[in-house]
Amino acid sequence: MSRHFEQAPGLCEARDSATNDYVFNQTMLRIKDPERTLDFYTRVLGMTLVKKLPFPEMEFTLYFLAAIADDELSQWAKEDETRLVQTFGRPAMLELTYNWGDKDKPELEYHNGNSEPKGFGHIGFAVPDLDAACERFDSLGVEFVKRPEDGKMNNIAFIKDPDGYWIEIFNPNNLQQGLAAHLGEDVGS
Repeated sequence: MSRHFEQAPGLCEARDSATNDYVFNQTMLRIKDPERTLDFYTRVLGMTLVKKLPFPEMEFTLYFLAAIADDELSQWAKEDETRLVQTFGRPAMLELTYNWGDKDKPELEYHNGNSEPKGFGHIGFAVPDLDAACERFDSLGVEFVKRPEDGKMNNIAFIKDPDGYWIEIFNPNNLQQGLAAHLGEDVGS
């Protein structure tokens, strides 16, 4: 029996038991202006800053954000050392890295990975109602790369953060219909 749910060339079947407790913890994005970017991720996407780590000797600061439901906030420690362990032990964190002085460099722009040469593509957020989320983003003046009605995949949207990184927005319950329509299949077949 395979440990994978799908098959593709290159998969390793024999998982080293040393990796059983590994947790995919973070994706790091470099940011130009922490005030602007923290506002976006905390106000527009509702994320919570769980840990800030300044490194004065190297002139950069790390900001760790998580999508935490209000009823889960009480599970987070107020004490720094315990919260540090919680931060680096949970899945799906966003690490924003600010190199001091970058906001004072008008020529500085970070590559979003979607223009040439392509590389990193996007991060993604699941939402309960794609249309309502997009209406809210519109009301907040968020820049769209792709609206749900654009292109062939009509059940996803892409917005941009202040540094131009793409964020996919989708409702997990509607992905099957969107994929089936994209592939020209009937839902349920």
